[in-house]
Amino acid sequence: MPTISVLDLAPVPQGSTPADALRNSLQLAQAVEELGYRRYWVAEHHNMKGIASAATAVVIGHIAGGTSTIRVGAGGIMLPNHAPLVIAEQFGTLASLYPGRIDLGLGRAPGTDQLTARALRRTLNGSADNFPNDVVELQHYLREAEEGQAVVATPGAGTNVPLWILGSSTFGAQLAAALGLPYAFASHFAPQEMMDAIAIYRERFKPSTQLAEPYVMLGYNVFAAESEDEAVYLRSSALQAMLQLRRGNPIQLPPPVAGFEETLTVPELAMLEMITSCSAVGTVDSVAEQMASFLARTGADELMCVGSIFDHQKRLESFRLAAAARDKLIKKAA
Repeated sequence: MPTISVLDLAPVPQGSTPADALRNSLQLAQAVEELGYRRYWVAEHHNMKGIASAATAVVIGHIAGGTSTIRVGAGGIMLPNHAPLVIAEQFGTLASLYPGRIDLGLGRAPGTDQLTARALRRTLNGSADNFPNDVVELQHYLREAEEGQAVVATPGAGTNVPLWILGSSTFGAQLAAALGLPYAFASHFAPQEMMDAIAIYRERFKPSTQLAEPYVMLGYNVFAAESEDEAVYLRSSALQAMLQLRRGNPIQLPPPVAGFEETLTVPELAMLEMITSCSAVGTVDSVAEQMASFLARTGADELMCVGSIFDHQKRLESFRLAAAARDKLIKKAA
């Protein structure tokens, strides 16, 4: 049975504000909760005018406080930007406020440029090379405190917040397998090593107290509408933003443009096609077909659906139609 969730970058459309984006995120979370999505994650990015989820733990509290059953979490926290104790306290607090509903996905990229990373950390002495040790330290703070433990996360100790390893290469797959943690691959924007990473993770997985068997979640772009042409049109906003990001010029989410792909150069089109190859674009029926094909190819346990759409009501509708595509697959499998 396909399990679907949402990864929200809290997009800030042109002409709106971060406050608007955060209100939209809560409304979307409430809508997908009603539609039976499993979890709602937000991502840590910094110095990006089109993304409002920089203070990720705060946004998670906002979303969890406005919902009641859906799991809410980070997809992810960029751990090199933070001391593990601080993250243990933040997510221990969230787990204390919303028990049984908080997830903590961890990544080793900065989620920003090097200048901003330095501003975040004040020093770059801590690096992605320390990521495995930082994850183990964070696990330590979230477990029950040991007798005589000098540093205890309060709140945090004993909450056992479920950890996930995020990645866009085989490094994360190896770490998740070694630690016996669920693995989320960023195939929605970096699909090149997806199949290799999945294979490595499943082959090398070692059971842990958190997880007995490997569990794979894959990022998946979804742009659903009443017609194929409208779905392609709605996706053009995300393609424009992605192209500008690759040019080193992050922007707020622009309005859609009819025939946008026809304006691209051959290299630009090839790049965007590669980046967005893990996508479903179209009507309910075509999204269901594309989703089924992707699940068959990858064997994913869960799809983390991403869809930055300029018009908030069209975005809500896209996720509603994606849920209808899921239901269609469930009915077919029954």
